[in-house]
Formats: sequence, structure tokens, C-alpha cells
Amino acid sequence: MVSLFVQDKVLEFKEQEVMDIDEEAFREGRVTARLYGYLKVPFEKRFVQSRKSGGIKTEAVALEGIAHYIIDSMSDDYIYIIGPGTTTRLIMEKLGLQNTLLGIDVVYKKKLIANDVSENKLLDLIDDKKAKIILTIIGGQGHIFGRGNQQLSPAVLNRVQKENIIVISTREKLNTIFGSPMLIDTGDSETNSMLEGYYKVVVGYEDFVIYKAMS
Repeated sequence: MVSLFVQDKVLEFKEQEVMDIDEEAFREGRVTARLYGYLKVPFEKRFVQSRKSGGIKTEAVALEGIAHYIIDSMSDDYIYIIGPGTTTRLIMEKLGLQNTLLGIDVVYKKKLIANDVSENKLLDLIDDKKAKIILTIIGGQGHIFGRGNQQLSPAVLNRVQKENIIVISTREKLNTIFGSPMLIDTGDSETNSMLEGYYKVVVGYEDFVIYKAMS
């Protein structure tokens, strides 16, 4: 891939997460990772794992389908907590709302009520309302909680509950974790246990994959 890049032979680039761990914490046996942002990286199909066959749509079409499905499914009875990432960003763009790529945004009745919220702000907003969380996995790692979205704390997650968590991902992104479970690391073992189990992952418009998550 590097050779192709320096020869100016790479024809496609994709946006990917930039993650790093706290080396000092890692040496002490704790994994603390931070999502620093997103960069366009060179992509060449022959150097990545082939996707499973079965008439899979292109990633761009799948993302469009996911965004439209989520928007069509939104209920005025719920506040929607939108997690970070490029997959969730498209939902906000389709709604015409400002998006915080690395933060948490909150939507109610398809209108923005808060950008880049903290844990405390989230708890205030959902205190007397029903809420759902929409989030995606971190490609290549598989984390859905505990990496890049620490605002979704045990207190927030226990308030929302597992049945109100919506995981979205393209099939291509799911394939980057090679069949391993999605990962949960909230820092609280009871919350981790509550969140474990199977999720109906939205991979397109009315298209789902049942996928396991564990801590």
C-alpha cells in the first residue's frame, strides 16, 4: 500500500478512525483509548479482507439506507442521543443538523437540542424523558462503549437501558472485526453485564444483522 501511495497509484481514499492508547495506563494493565479524529487513508481492495458474498450493497449505498431508516423510524416520544463517528454523522447531515464528529449530540422531534454534550448534560436532558442511543462500532476494534464515547457513562446507560440502544454499521465495517463480538468497556462490571447480549444491528434500510456484544 505504501509503495502504491508513493507512486501515486492509489485511486481511492476512505475515512477511518485515528485511535491511540494511554501507554502508561497500558503498562499498568488498564486499556484507556482515545478517539483523536478521522483521516482519509489510502484504500486498495486487494489489500483488505474480502467481504462475504451475498449481494452486499456498496458501502455508500448502505450508509444512505441506514441514515434514511433511522430518520424514518424516529419517534417524537423519544430523545435521541447520537454517538460520535462518520456513520452517525450522515444521519445528522440528512436531518440538516450540526454534527459534533467526536462528541455526543442530542436530537428531539428531529430538531437539535444540544451539541457536544457532557455526561452531566445528558443526564439532565433525559431526566424526565424517554431516550434512545444511536451509535456505531469502532472499525477494526469493535468497541461500542468505552472508546471515544465516555460521555455515555454507566449512569446514562442504566437510565436508557439496553433495549433503547440502536447500533448501526455497514456490513463492511462489521467485517473489519473478523467475526469477533462487539466490545463493551464502560468501567462498571454491572453495567457491562446489563449491556451484554445480542443486538439487532442496522446495516441498511430495513436490513439487520443479529450480532453479539460482550465485555
